[in-house]
Amino acid sequence: MEKHQNLKRLMKNNRLFVIGFVICVLWILIAIVSIFYTPHDPLEGDIASRFAQPGSTHWFGADDLGRDILSRVMAGSKISIGAGLATIILAAIVGSFFGGISGYVGGIFDDILMRISELVQAFPTIILAMVITSALGPNLFNTVLAMVVVWWPNYARVMRSMVIQVKNNEYIRAARSLGASNIRIFVKEILPNSIGSIIVLATVDFGNAILLFSGLSYLGLGSPPPTPEWGAMVSAGSGYFQHWWMATFPGIAILTMSLGANFIGDGVRDLLDPKLRKEV
Repeated sequence: MEKHQNLKRLMKNNRLFVIGFVICVLWILIAIVSIFYTPHDPLEGDIASRFAQPGSTHWFGADDLGRDILSRVMAGSKISIGAGLATIILAAIVGSFFGGISGYVGGIFDDILMRISELVQAFPTIILAMVITSALGPNLFNTVLAMVVVWWPNYARVMRSMVIQVKNNEYIRAARSLGASNIRIFVKEILPNSIGSIIVLATVDFGNAILLFSGLSYLGLGSPPPTPEWGAMVSAGSGYFQHWWMATFPGIAILTMSLGANFIGDGVRDLLDPKLRKEV
């Protein structure tokens, strides 16, 4: 009941959260609709419509092969949003698993995991992702895999710190004295009290994941052509400055989706952070 009241208060007082929520819902709906319908075939070119300006036939114009930009932006939404969502979910699961075990077990396992995470975090995120994707070969699966590899240490370290704090509470000692197994204590007591920080981090990271995926696609390390993807569309349009619509509309899509996700992340942080909850 208290959480519902806090959420209502958040939506009433935090307009950026509401704006971000509306933007993300709209893009998710567009991604779903694009599975079944787009105004034109996003992969089919029409030489007669090459570089067509925005108008009644092509609302967002057409690209160098005569493909409808609006249709490609719609079709690309499910790839960019899906890749960002998959990255965050997988990184959160992997990082929370290893970070939770590291914080609970401690010892040499904790030392090894922390050294590995520090090694990964020592490299710039996009550089390491580029190296991994280039080594594996540029495609959607490998790009998401590379992003998960560079992102999971963030979740591991957050989960580890939360578990270390929670496992020293009195109710954990009480559960252990009553004969509860380590697995039961971790799943029933520690995990529910530690997952809030992971949720906050995931919502904040979602927009950043879309930006990173778009950046890799811009460099040719994402989905191979002619797959419509926002970053690749911006890259293709950057060579035709006189035809501004080719890069502008997919760029706006990246900007709005990333901003919306960050607005939601800030709102969720305010909702779940005990220090900020009273201010919401």
